Order: sequence, then C-alpha cells, then structure tokens
Amino acid sequence: MGGELAAVRCDLEDFAAEVFEPFSRADQRRWGTVYLRGLLLEGRRKSVEPMAARLGEDGNRQALAHFITSSPWDAAHVRARLAWRMQQVIKPTALIIDDTGFLEDGDASACVTRQYTGTAGKVTNCQAGVSLHLASDTASAAVDWRLFLPESWDPASPKADPAKTARRTQCGVPAEVGHIEKWQLALDMIDETRSWGIEIPLAVADSGYGDTAAFRLGLETRKLDYVVGISSTTTAQPEEAQLHTPPCRGRGPRPQRVYPEPARSVKNLVIAAGRKAARPVQWREGSRPGSGRSGLKRMYSRFVALRIRPAGREIRKNTDGPELPVRWLLAEWPGHETEPVQFWLSNLPADTPLATLVRTAKLRWRIEHDYREMKQALGLAHFEGRTWRGWHHHVTLVSVAHAFCTLQRLNRSPKGMAPA
Repeated sequence: MGGELAAVRCDLEDFAAEVFEPFSRADQRRWGTVYLRGLLLEGRRKSVEPMAARLGEDGNRQALAHFITSSPWDAAHVRARLAWRMQQVIKPTALIIDDTGFLEDGDASACVTRQYTGTAGKVTNCQAGVSLHLASDTASAAVDWRLFLPESWDPASPKADPAKTARRTQCGVPAEVGHIEKWQLALDMIDETRSWGIEIPLAVADSGYGDTAAFRLGLETRKLDYVVGISSTTTAQPEEAQLHTPPCRGRGPRPQRVYPEPARSVKNLVIAAGRKAARPVQWREGSRPGSGRSGLKRMYSRFVALRIRPAGREIRKNTDGPELPVRWLLAEWPGHETEPVQFWLSNLPADTPLATLVRTAKLRWRIEHDYREMKQALGLAHFEGRTWRGWHHHVTLVSVAHAFCTLQRLNRSPKGMAPA
C-alpha cells in the first residue's frame, strides 16, 4: 500500500473524512488523516517518531504524539462510523472474537503483565487486546477493541500488585475500570456493536472463549447462533441419553431424574462414533497454488458431526428442567490422523448441513488474517506510548487503516473473487 498511496490519496481523504466525522475539531481531523498516512506508508516501524520522519512536511512528531496519546477524542465514536461503513461493503455473516498479544520489554505501559499469549505461544510480558471483527467469506474488519486489565492491575482484586496499581494514574487507566474476563469483554463488545445498529446473528470464537459455558450462555441469552472451539476434554452426554429416576430409599427428598451414566469427553464421544462417521468437506480455497477454480489449493479435511448434550454445573444451573439441551459437536478428523484433532460446539439448528457447520467454524481464519496484516504491515503492535487512551486510539486508527486497505482490494478484485 505504501508505494501506491499517492495514487489513492483522494480516496484516503474521502474515507478519513467519513470515518472521522465524529471529531469535534478540525485539527483532530487533520492529524487523524496524517496518522493514517503514516500507518499506510512503507516503513518497518509504525511508531510516532519514524512515521513523522517519513511524512515530510506533515511530520510533526509532537502534534502526532499529542493526537494519539492525549487528544480527548472518543475511539468508540470512530469505531461506530467504521462499523457502519464496513458493514455495507463486507455484508458480514458472522462476528468473530479473539485476542492478541502486544509484547513489551518494560512494565510501564497500561495493563502490562506476565501472561499467556498465543502471539508468543508462551507466558511472557505483554498487553492483551480483545477484538471483534465483522466477517464474510471474502473480507473482514476489526471494528471494536478492549484492552484486557489483569487482576494484578485491579486494586479491588486479591491478586492486586501494589506496584502495578500505583501506575494506573500515570497510565490514565479510568478509576472505574477493573478486571473483567476476556469472554465478558467479548460480550460487552457485542452489546456495544448492537447499540450502533450492527445486528449480526452469528458469533465465531476459538476455545479460549468457547470453553467457558458462561460465554456460550451469554450468546444464547442474546439470541445469537454460534460455532465456537472447545477443548477435547469438554464433557457431554450423547443426544440419545435418557433420564431415569433412581429408586427411592424411603428417607429424604424424592430422588431427582438424572442421567444414568457420567458425562464423557467430546473426544471420547467422537472416537466412539468411529472414523467411518467422518465425511470429507472442502470449505474454501487457500493461498497456495492448486487445482481450485482460481488456481489455488482447496482447503479440505474430514469431519464428524454429532448431536450431543453439553454437561457441566453452569449449564445445569441455567437449564429449565433436568434434561440438558442438545447442541452440535463438530470434530475435525483428518484421514492421516489416528484420532480427531479439533472440536467445536454449535447451537445452529438441527437440520444444519455439515458443510455449513465446517465453513462457519473455519471462518475464524479471517481474524488471524486481520491480525497478521495489521501487525506486519500497519504497526498494530508498534505503539510506544504508555497510556490507556493512547492504546485505544492507536488500535482504532490501525483498524481504520486496515479497513481502507480492504476497501481498495475489494475495488480491484475481479467480481466473485475473494481478496487476499
């Protein structure tokens, strides 16, 4: 995008004017557009100082730093405008939720602590950001963000770290912000996007969210369908499991109806169904050369779909009556593997075709694609400020830059072809 920026300068300014309409001052609109150009220009580092050096006469480092770190504009207003614009273009079929790590060398930035992140594949010193993306088969866009505040940063938590809580004021962490689990932040973002008028009836997430029954129940309370990853150890009853009433022992309360057998792991349920239950499914064309319609390799594997009754205390507590609700269990079982390798749970209707379950589960690749583009090309993890406000401003502007790139690709793509 950097080498082509001059050719699309007018497009960028029109797009910025639309997305930055909520800014109350002309200088905010100006420096917002300049910051976008800095993110889009070629260059390895996308923090304020190197961007200012590449921006020529607009390269006012002090003005850019003030705009991104201190200027009192509300990132949520910009994200709402971005969501409205991208919904029209992407025509999303799902909301995708995930989190990504922002690796840090020191401990001065807001919400930095040692925690696990898939970005590094280990526990390390980092911030964690949770994001919500609008997605279709051909495009996606990050439209909402939350910076995860660990328990060590929450003075009300028994795990509070005095050194970290003391930095809250310096980092500008609002006094009312406490520790909230990532799955609850995800539900909060769904509520926020709905308040903007964005109504997408399907959610997709990995097992970091799907393993939490309260998250799945939160989606159901919001009347959302979902396909979410789960761990192989998640327990369930088979659909055909029948309740029975234990014999009365003559004393105490009347026995309640229960399932006669303990719940089993989803892995064991799929293995019991057997390899013959697996069916081949192609769900999209990848990026490598192959025999697909566009000359690319088709994404293919074998899958088992079973009707099951997810178990667990949280589900029983929120179910009317003793019978557990029936859901879809989807498992990927490649032909060369001795056992299934990945699992998903879904509340899609009972007549949902296997191919639809697979395509929906695999749609999560779009959020990984977005993170990769935003980190490698647009400096998502390059913000060097330390403040809560600055972090939210920066990730919002990176999302705007990424959306602009997506719009340019869609405009250039042949009809019917998915952009990279």
